[in-house]
Amino acid sequence: MRYLRQILFSTAILLVFLAGANSLFAQNARLRFDELDQLGTKASDLVEVNVEGKLLELAKRVLLKVDDKDAQKVGEAIKGLQGIYVRVFNFDQDGQYDASDIDAIRAQLQNPGWEKLANVRSKKKNQKIDVYTMFNGNSISGVALVLSEDRSVVLVNVIGPIDIETLVELSGHVNIPKFEIESDDNN
Repeated sequence: MRYLRQILFSTAILLVFLAGANSLFAQNARLRFDELDQLGTKASDLVEVNVEGKLLELAKRVLLKVDDKDAQKVGEAIKGLQGIYVRVFNFDQDGQYDASDIDAIRAQLQNPGWEKLANVRSKKKNQKIDVYTMFNGNSISGVALVLSEDRSVVLVNVIGPIDIETLVELSGHVNIPKFEIESDDNN
């Protein structure tokens, strides 16, 4: 009996540790956008979106219950999400922000766990696009997109498991953009 209690106690400690480690791992997928606060003062337009907690839970429940198959698929694809964070900075003129500000975000994506999925560079508009994923086993636990151009910066950080196959199937529908990358034949 005593041996059984020791095993149960050890198992409980291990589960608590693993739950804490899993929570810590998920938090690592969150980018620190506070490093970009100075960009907001220089930008002519600023968009800041933080969808998390009760608002995200409400959105997921509504999407799963509406009488629209595509919306239900979106709800199913995002049911495990923990947060969606977006920052968009638009500038009136070229050169109003320092590229090193954006490099600070890209440096966060060099941390262990992040893997580069896509890298696009175009001389047109000085465009740089980086897409990163973080995996927890075979599931995506985070996605990050960093887009910078002469007059705009866009950052998207999604935290939690995402069913990419379902989202790709829905791209171009229900206001989910179809990603089309403009080719620059002069490069």
